[in-house]
Amino acid sequence: MSSQESDMLFETINNAGVVTLNRPKALNALNTSMVSQLLPKLQEWENSKHLVLMKGAGDKAFCAGRYEIPYIAFMNGITMGGGIGLSVHGRYRVATEKTVIAMPETKIGLFPDVGGSYFLPRLPVNLGLYLGLTGDRLKGKDVVKSGIATHFVPSQRMYELEKLLTRCTSDVEIRGLLSKFNEPCDDFSLAPNIKHINYCFAAGTVEEIIERLEKVKNDWSEKTLKILSDMCPGSLKITLRAMQRGAQLELGQCLRMEYRIACRATENHDFPEGVRALLIDKDNNPKWNPKSLAEVTDDYVESYFKKLPEDKELKFLESKL
Repeated sequence: MSSQESDMLFETINNAGVVTLNRPKALNALNTSMVSQLLPKLQEWENSKHLVLMKGAGDKAFCAGRYEIPYIAFMNGITMGGGIGLSVHGRYRVATEKTVIAMPETKIGLFPDVGGSYFLPRLPVNLGLYLGLTGDRLKGKDVVKSGIATHFVPSQRMYELEKLLTRCTSDVEIRGLLSKFNEPCDDFSLAPNIKHINYCFAAGTVEEIIERLEKVKNDWSEKTLKILSDMCPGSLKITLRAMQRGAQLELGQCLRMEYRIACRATENHDFPEGVRALLIDKDNNPKWNPKSLAEVTDDYVESYFKKLPEDKELKFLESKL
């Protein structure tokens, strides 16, 4: 990408507004500039276009509210962090064999944000709680089987699909076209352990989840126990609490709750320490505080959820959330 080329590309093609996240060398990760460019364009197109297509430049990564017109996310590649937020809340989410999704925030002392507290607890058989706590990755057709994506289309057909979608003038046409390109997703890599996921992650506390996993006694449960033992203890409890509450909240309420948690996370020890250990020094030896689940008190968890001063609370431009 040349120094003159924008990190966010906007095109009008036939009846569609097309957004391309254009930082392929950074896996199309969002930055402040991209976010500030995106909102006014989406507001403009909401009144003038029949649909919006969102995609990432290159074929390695897509990106590591409510919208009145159809919003279609092409999740072709790594889809994490902001990429989840830009895709999973849309009406149509198209995965390919290159799609990789994960919410690995508990490993860096954070929590699944960008609406994770809303969509994760709404996935079937407690799959969202499993994904949110363990950060496990789903790939390809598994993303559809989990309910995170709505359609599966081979990557070599994505250009053709995009071209035809830009000619659509109604949601009925869009649904029909996506159905025509969609391939069946019969197998699910987590199927052999789905009953264990449903049972273990239905528990009301992280400690109970661990107790149930210890009773399963198979390769999957041993691996899952090891993963959880490497996660930030405070993040595990905060994440579980957020998803338990988020299951009863609207999306906007979840985003406000997550904003409060994120503000507290930036003020406390674990998030900076997780970033240091995994992303900066890369010694993979974070010193969590509290250092164990037993030391993470209910008062500690609740402190992350308390309302901010009124002038610091998250506010939306419109009340649709």
